[in-house]
Amino acid sequence: MTDGTDDIPSSALTELARAHGIATEYDSFFGEQVTVPATTLRTILSAMGVAAGDAESVETALGEVEAAPWRRIVPPSTVVRAGSGELALHVADGHDVEVVIVLEDGSIRPVAIPAQQPVARTVDGATRWRVRVPVPSDVPLGWHTVNARQSGPTDDVIETGALIVTPQRLTPPPAGTGERSWGLMAQLYSVRSRRSWGLGDFADLADLAAVAGESGADYLLINPVHAAEVTEPIEPSPYLPSSRRFLAPLYVRPELIPEAAYLTDPDRTRFEQLHAEVAASNTNASRLDRDAVWAAKREALEMLFAVEATPARRAGFDAFVRREGRALADFALWCALREHEAAGNDPLPAGTAIDDPAVTELRERLADRIEFHSWLQWNVDDQLADAARAAAAAGMRIGIMHDLAVGVSTEGSDAWSMRALYAPGVVVGAPPDMYNQQGQSWNQPPWLPSALAETAYAPLRDMVRGLLRHAGALRIDHILGFFRLWWIPEGSGPGEGTYVRYDHEAMIGVLALEAERAGAVIIGEDLGLVEPWVRDYLGERGILGTSVLWFERDEDGGPLPPERYRTDVLATVNTHDLPPTAGYLDGEHVALRARLQLLTRSVEDEWADFEAERDRMLGVLRSRGLIDDDASEQEVIEALHVFLAASPSRLLGVSLVDAVGEKRVQNQPGTDDEYPNWQVPLADSDRRAVLLDDLAKSPRFRSLVDAVERSLRREE
Repeated sequence: MTDGTDDIPSSALTELARAHGIATEYDSFFGEQVTVPATTLRTILSAMGVAAGDAESVETALGEVEAAPWRRIVPPSTVVRAGSGELALHVADGHDVEVVIVLEDGSIRPVAIPAQQPVARTVDGATRWRVRVPVPSDVPLGWHTVNARQSGPTDDVIETGALIVTPQRLTPPPAGTGERSWGLMAQLYSVRSRRSWGLGDFADLADLAAVAGESGADYLLINPVHAAEVTEPIEPSPYLPSSRRFLAPLYVRPELIPEAAYLTDPDRTRFEQLHAEVAASNTNASRLDRDAVWAAKREALEMLFAVEATPARRAGFDAFVRREGRALADFALWCALREHEAAGNDPLPAGTAIDDPAVTELRERLADRIEFHSWLQWNVDDQLADAARAAAAAGMRIGIMHDLAVGVSTEGSDAWSMRALYAPGVVVGAPPDMYNQQGQSWNQPPWLPSALAETAYAPLRDMVRGLLRHAGALRIDHILGFFRLWWIPEGSGPGEGTYVRYDHEAMIGVLALEAERAGAVIIGEDLGLVEPWVRDYLGERGILGTSVLWFERDEDGGPLPPERYRTDVLATVNTHDLPPTAGYLDGEHVALRARLQLLTRSVEDEWADFEAERDRMLGVLRSRGLIDDDASEQEVIEALHVFLAASPSRLLGVSLVDAVGEKRVQNQPGTDDEYPNWQVPLADSDRRAVLLDDLAKSPRFRSLVDAVERSLRREE
């Protein structure tokens, strides 16, 4: 940020930015109050489609932001909680208005307009009146439509808007009175079996759910399985997907697709050869190779797609395509276009829109590949359904817990096919904090708050609905993004951005509505720079928060006693952005950040602080009789989980890496090519690959999960 006085925002620019939810100042992680420079505010306003380059345009934009709501009779979307809320109508002077609500089931509810003294405003030279209409308390949860008819001496206008009625509070996680639940947490791609194609897949997910459920777990949390690229190189980060609406066929187990039974002998020989080539790496504990895996799977899947489907299979596929509609067609088109370009054809010019005539022509020409990618999504859905059934059969009360990434790649399907929904020229990330002292840029375009409201939050609804179709829970990575996101102008450093607010009441409401309908649990990762009221708000709506043992501190900076943890949280010892506990106890997070030159403090100071933190924690474990002075690493890890089980937290999480002794971190924030993020296979403390087939009989795995199970059941 510049220190020049010419970059201090004027009062009018400050007012305009705030009107659009842009923070003009904020408190940093380190306690400093930061004033956002004018250049940053103008860039972000421009990304929102607001001209603010000079004083005159700022004044014009201020007038527009104040007048815009008054030009519509009914807003494009209104989100209320069940039993409360109101509609705000804007009616032309001298006109009457009638309102009806068309409920989701098609029935019609007339709405009475109570007597009131409406507020008047002159807009575009004409007087309009704001009329407030309470939503009847018995309107059910759901996606409804408001029809407002404005009639007057010379005209008769009907406008519609969405009315979304959401639950006051989500139903708590399924459990008996006084019971709490624990679950296993795993990076699915890293968990391989002898039948895997070099990468953990949805068949492995079903088997892992069975192992976890039979061990007493009520859920299995996995990394995001959103769709990535369809041509090499495949982005390894599950948190930088192409689409959050659709999922990655990289996780499909090809031989479980019914058409595999009807391959010709030559095709079967090639199919088995493809599997053997990548399955040979299942015992390699060094690094995963998504490119090799996808190349082999894609060829195998193309063989299966070429097999003539039975009438029943064809009918099932056709029904899936109809249900998913235009969104699936557009995603599959993007996939086909990427393949088309990768084959050496000229790429579409930068900025080509999805409705461009050239794209329409390619949609027709690439129809077969579009059908192929739609077919892949159908099989993804089918195999996820099998995994959900396996979790239920193993006794899990919650089941599969998916993880929702913060955003999507700037070059991905969602950003292209829904371009109007995303802000151009900016990306999201995080400001500097203790663990990422230079800040983070995630190279993801942010949703435009105004565009979400205009689309009645349908993109959010469809995304959540799809993820919960075969899941019992959803973890929201960086749920603070439902409240505010850190926007960074492209080309600027991560610390040179500012926060932009979203309509959290609407977004959390939509999330809660879809979760309630699915009977699902929602967990928000509410770590980092959290405004105090946000956690209270999430608790009020029945959304669980997140507690990580190493981040929970008391007033003196020491470990927070578990009895003082929040109740409505998922509590864990670690997180995927830290090393596994075995590595953390060795200070691997300090050593790695020092090697990669990510520290802004001296290495000596970082080591001293870490060792003091670790030693205080070990001292607490000793004081509770959980370990003795010569406790082994495994004993310390088990003691930390028993310590955590003494909390009142509704859900406890056990990382699979902790159960096998892995030390290597899966992801080092703030790095790209410097570290093999998201490419580390599951291995033990000796860096030998751990296969799913052997997990249930692993003494170390059994010892940890049994310790957690005993600790929780002892309380009942």
